[in-house]
Amino acid sequence: MPITVASQIEIDDQGEAWIVGANTNVAEVILDKMAYGWSPEEMHFQHPHLSLAQIHSALAYYYDNREKLDAQIERDYQEAAVLMPRLSSPAHRQKLRALKRP
Repeated sequence: MPITVASQIEIDDQGEAWIVGANTNVAEVILDKMAYGWSPEEMHFQHPHLSLAQIHSALAYYYDNREKLDAQIERDYQEAAVLMPRLSSPAHRQKLRALKRP
């Protein structure tokens, strides 16, 4: 009798992996693991909208696709490093404050 296994991970049109039904990118889970060293149980405590099955699926997907996800994380980091000085400049903050005023 064949067994069907439901996948917790879907790939979007840009090739990024997402946890199904959670609006959470797999890379976000991996960054929690890298930055904080959280166990799956701690990730579930910190992100109760994710089930342990979803977290374990994200980790399994990462270990099966480590090079691809590490490259994605590095690209995102480089993009953030370029944007950060621009977005944190006093002139930019002043523009944002002006937009908030009625």
